[in-house]
Amino acid sequence: MNRQLVFALLLLILPFSSQVRQSSSQGPRPATLDAEFLRALREPAEPMHIVGPIYFVGTKGLGVYLITTPSGHILIGGGMPGSASAIEAAIRKLGYKPEDIKILLSNHAHFDHAGTMADLKKLSGASMEAMEGDVKLLASGGKLDYLFGADPRFYFPPVRADRVLKDGDTVELGGVKLTARLTPGHTPGCATFITTVQDGGRSYQVVFPDGTSVNPGTRLVRNPSYPGILEDYRKTFAVLEPLHPDIFLVYHIDDSGWIAKRDRAATEGAQAFVDLDGYRSFVGDRKARFEQLVAEEKRAVHPD
Repeated sequence: MNRQLVFALLLLILPFSSQVRQSSSQGPRPATLDAEFLRALREPAEPMHIVGPIYFVGTKGLGVYLITTPSGHILIGGGMPGSASAIEAAIRKLGYKPEDIKILLSNHAHFDHAGTMADLKKLSGASMEAMEGDVKLLASGGKLDYLFGADPRFYFPPVRADRVLKDGDTVELGGVKLTARLTPGHTPGCATFITTVQDGGRSYQVVFPDGTSVNPGTRLVRNPSYPGILEDYRKTFAVLEPLHPDIFLVYHIDDSGWIAKRDRAATEGAQAFVDLDGYRSFVGDRKARFEQLVAEEKRAVHPD
């Protein structure tokens, strides 16, 4: 993999992760570290129980979440093209069957999350469900992406949505109910899912937030990447800021202190993941970064 491709992949996959922030303050990271980071997105990770019926079945870099029910299972998110086998193996290791997945929920239609959807849909026959704004993008395999559509390196196997979600729709299966909220901008149909589950005699509100990062090259003010993108991002933060989840589960796992929480879970169980302050920081930091980008772009258009 050449250095230019590695850099381009990093721009898409995790533009404002701690790793990228580190590189901006200490200079470019060596290509070997870039390659290690990319491998982590595909490398299998140990699956684990989080809270109630929710389990982690992702990779060392990506969050994918299984919600089990007596009527079959829900899978939230996906992984890189070619990594479906790692997700399948994680589900089986927990004692469940990927063939029993009934609903696949897309968080957003970029190749690092949608890359396994077609394979998992074929395996399970599950209903693929996505927000309206991402339906055509998913069906195109990434070719209609406003930022990366011209670059085949970011394509993924096309997948057709069986159910088109709108803001506020509910997804229900086997006693589990999720609310789908539209949190657009990162893609036009980026989605956040909210649910409440029981564990150890108490309730936990769990939020799967998405849509907060801005990929380099995105235009927000002048000649916007798509009409209304600035307003869409502001809608996203307006949806996420008022939430007060007990637990938040993200799709790039180093965005949430995952390793420390995972380690504490061995003795603390679900309580290890309770982190309202972490959620507030997660949303607040990304909103501040977004507003900084808007201000910078406005200054470039109308310098003092």
